[in-house]
Amino acid sequence: MNCPHTAAAPAGRSTGAVVIDPMVQDLDGETARLRDAGVLARIDLLGVPAWTVTRHAEARQLLLDQRLVKDIDAWELWRSGVVTRAWPLIGMIDAGRSMFTVDGAEHRRLRTKTSQALTPRRLEAIRPAIEEFTEELLDQLEAARDENGVVDLKAVFAQPLPMKVVGMLMGVDESQHAMLTRQYKAFFSMLTPQDERLALLAELDVFYAELVRERTARPADDLTSALILAEEGGEPLTEEEVVGNLKAMVAAGHETTIGLVLNAVRALLSHPDQLRMVLDGEADWDAVIEETLRWDTPTTHLLMRFATEDITVGDEVIREGEGVVISYRAIGRDIGQHGPDADAFDITRPTRNRHMTFGHGPHICPGAALSRVEAATALPALFGRFPGLRLAVPDEEITKLPVMTQNDMAAFPVLLD
Repeated sequence: MNCPHTAAAPAGRSTGAVVIDPMVQDLDGETARLRDAGVLARIDLLGVPAWTVTRHAEARQLLLDQRLVKDIDAWELWRSGVVTRAWPLIGMIDAGRSMFTVDGAEHRRLRTKTSQALTPRRLEAIRPAIEEFTEELLDQLEAARDENGVVDLKAVFAQPLPMKVVGMLMGVDESQHAMLTRQYKAFFSMLTPQDERLALLAELDVFYAELVRERTARPADDLTSALILAEEGGEPLTEEEVVGNLKAMVAAGHETTIGLVLNAVRALLSHPDQLRMVLDGEADWDAVIEETLRWDTPTTHLLMRFATEDITVGDEVIREGEGVVISYRAIGRDIGQHGPDADAFDITRPTRNRHMTFGHGPHICPGAALSRVEAATALPALFGRFPGLRLAVPDEEITKLPVMTQNDMAAFPVLLD
């Protein structure tokens, strides 16, 4: 696959690097290669060299290290022009100003309103709506079966549920959900030409800017309005900042939950003894969710932080200006953290909660609790309605989407009974 950028990576910098496969043909193998490459591994991202951290303890340390920043201008390859907007992954790093791309006091300023909107009290208040959406989609799932009784669990259930929830929170009309789903799917896909991907980003900017202007004129009880309205004495967010927050939050808010729900269902169907434990009440759904988050993370690789000075990690040194990726799937299978059977799915695992799938430190995912609430609603409802749910094809025929950062499936065909 040809994914060009404007110049080749610096000579010798990718030697011995683990190549991150844009087509995601062997995720388990890639995870094992990264783990075997050491605590800090050199990787190749479509021809661009970077570091990645593969161990829990060191990742925790780096995620707290203030010498690693989100500012793309700290990246030597960007400053020197080796990497440009022609690189297919640039939109995941340089997506506009938002709480996801700044640090320190500015990060706190941009993040505060979002955190206030997703408190445990607010999440409990929207739980009935999540339950209602879930029941509606289960009805649609049953009605969508083909003549052989097969239905795509992703397309009819796991994908629209989080989009409905995040749309409700942001005040995005349901008529726009299908469009946003298509836009984000095309943006993340490695099959989308880069000029089209950049055009998609521009279209999303226009969509969210129009939403912000509408809410500025007519505020409503939603997160978009809350982001626009400044606290008394506080500095209001600019339109660019609100748009950046919305654009990134909708992406993260629905993509993560899709992966969590589908990966949990797939894990349970391939481990029927553990599914039976949950259905019989011998284990709870929280155990399923946390072990899924550890074992088969919705986000495989998080792009990217940059070193503002040399940072020593074990026997390696991240040089000033180099990029660092957080490989959450490899971290979740760290033998040092989870034992020699870290590659096994086990909902009784004592360390299942001790993962960092939603990050750690200041940039920990603000929607982590929301994703958990959605999964904790969707999974028991799904298996409660369809306890005989099973795959309609052999597990090995389930294919991954060509997305380098998200652990997502192209489709998930099932039989409901």
